[in-house]
Amino acid sequence: MLITTLAAASTAASDELTGVAAWAVGLMETIGAPGAAVAIAAENLFPPIPSEVILPLAGFTAAQGGFSLAEALIWTTVGSVVGALALYLVGRILGHDRVVWVAEKMPLVRADDVHKTTAWFRKHGGKAVLLGRVLPIFRSLISIPAGIERMPIWKFLALTTIGSGVWNTIFVMAGFTLGRNWHAVEPYADVLQWVVIVAVVAVLAVWVLRRVLDDRRRRTAGLDPETGEPV
Repeated sequence: MLITTLAAASTAASDELTGVAAWAVGLMETIGAPGAAVAIAAENLFPPIPSEVILPLAGFTAAQGGFSLAEALIWTTVGSVVGALALYLVGRILGHDRVVWVAEKMPLVRADDVHKTTAWFRKHGGKAVLLGRVLPIFRSLISIPAGIERMPIWKFLALTTIGSGVWNTIFVMAGFTLGRNWHAVEPYADVLQWVVIVAVVAVLAVWVLRRVLDDRRRRTAGLDPETGEPV
């Protein structure tokens, strides 16, 4: 009777979902808690996939008896670490010199920008990796400079595990506690995500405007826009 009830609840929940949420639930129904790990790992590699939806669903599935709460917390954190490690390795393989070479080929970007960014990361890398795990977009991207600067892998994994564990616990517990109303946390997560996106867009817009004006000033003065030296 209990198994039948749980199966019916799971099927009903699946029928109400579409898109990424339905895909995530399908994974969890098929392979259990490791399915949540696969979904969260994919979220790290493709930021448009919202962990703020997947994590509460993992909690809801645990509340329905699909797997235990401990399994939900452990496997979602494993997925976060695996996804972050993949991006870390991309940064490590590229290395500083290749990133500088790419930067020099891009419009409005200078090699000095890479040098300044890496210098900042050397100073704040530990805090950036730890706190970046709770910020939309940044929790994926921060792994790349960590790899470029060859942060010790044990340190990267430790900080990523702690930061991801905190973030995942908040949303998994919300889904576990709210049950069928797991989606009630989504509006709050959406607000946080949009605040971060708007802030990033604003910063980029200001940076592009300042760079364009600076390049124009250098050309007018007869200087090379890239190096600032006389042409």
